[in-house]
Amino acid sequence: MRLLIADDHDLLRDTLVLLFQSEADIEVTTVASFGAAEARIAEAGPPFDLVLLDFNMPQMEGLSGLSSLLARPAAPRVALFSGEARRDVAEAALALGAAGFIPKTLPARRLVNAVRFMAMGEVYAPLDFMTAPEAPQEVHPLARQLSRRERQVAQGLTEGKSNKEIARTLELQEPTIKLYVKTLYRKIGAANRTQAALIMREAGLG
Repeated sequence: MRLLIADDHDLLRDTLVLLFQSEADIEVTTVASFGAAEARIAEAGPPFDLVLLDFNMPQMEGLSGLSSLLARPAAPRVALFSGEARRDVAEAALALGAAGFIPKTLPARRLVNAVRFMAMGEVYAPLDFMTAPEAPQEVHPLARQLSRRERQVAQGLTEGKSNKEIARTLELQEPTIKLYVKTLYRKIGAANRTQAALIMREAGLG
């Protein structure tokens, strides 16, 4: 069985490699971004039996990345893997045709069993996660300082997009995005794009 894991956290990738390498019949490959996952899937060779996509990694753009992979010719089976996504995200992913949704809190043995289950063509989502009452979401203080459009621009920064790319996504002019970025820096106390992206991600807003 061939498994591709796409996640931008080095420690988690290394841990998962050790976990799956202990299974004699699972060959695991890892990448750190959605773009790298697309490239590996497109390479010639045996197809992956399952792809695990981190919901919040670079270039993923939420459910857009999942949707684009599933729309490919001869698309592999794809599941979302996340430590932060809510149940409504999991439900939306399954509605798009995902092979499943795996919280990063899932115990190791259940994770291995879930991966095998999905690779066999089944759909997996842990019942305890899907039926648990939704906890009220706390609004981070930074979010209260930012307008809806500023939060959208901040999302683009955390995804590593240029002003031009953010402008295209939001259907705005590039000079307008520059003004939003300048205002954003001032509001969150950032000196540059890298620092702004780090602040937003640490606040859980990217």
